[in-house]
Amino acid sequence: MTKIQNFLKGLVKENPVLVLILGTCPTLATTTSILNALGMGVAATIVLLCSNMAISALRNVIPDKVRIPCYIVLIAGFVTAVELLLHAFVPSLYDSLGIYLALIVVNCIILGRAEMYASKHGVIDSAIDGLGMGCGFILALFAMSFVREVFGAGSFCGIEIPFLSRYCIPILAKTPGGFLVFGCLIALVNAISKGKAIKKKEFGCAGCPSAATCGKLSCADDAQVKEEAAK
Repeated sequence: MTKIQNFLKGLVKENPVLVLILGTCPTLATTTSILNALGMGVAATIVLLCSNMAISALRNVIPDKVRIPCYIVLIAGFVTAVELLLHAFVPSLYDSLGIYLALIVVNCIILGRAEMYASKHGVIDSAIDGLGMGCGFILALFAMSFVREVFGAGSFCGIEIPFLSRYCIPILAKTPGGFLVFGCLIALVNAISKGKAIKKKEFGCAGCPSAATCGKLSCADDAQVKEEAAK
């Protein structure tokens, strides 16, 4: 797998939210607002990138029996740093995200990539994997928050949209609407990635009950007859 493929796999093919179904709690909780969703996505991506690189660099030093506690300690350190930075420079976003910032420590996406990828690959590859998965997380959060805020609250990034504000669908901004949008996006991504195109069914002489009496040796005879008739 090339480095570009390693990065792109996290966007759609192995999207952590819409394909691997990880990080569902912050996805549903923070996507009522586009700004909150992007803030959560960027914060989680920074932690994912840094923790992947640190765990990859220390993978030969960390004892196998205590690797999970060590991963959590490293992740918690980066989460604390991100929390302090947000509190200092973007206090409004810090207050909006609340407890979900601290819960990045136990986010399944971050711990899962640490265990499944960073602990088995080099620093550069782990960094690319973390960045790709983080961008996929941001993409999923943005898609959900766009639908929920624009059509559920009639606004975009907190700015009211005149027409939609009067004809919005309030349930989309609530918990049931979050699950509905989440399910629809999962179905859409599955349809795109698996390409559920209906293939034309082909029939042959082998399955025909009259194959023994029709005089044809194979389907090639039938094709030849059609070509001669067309001429």
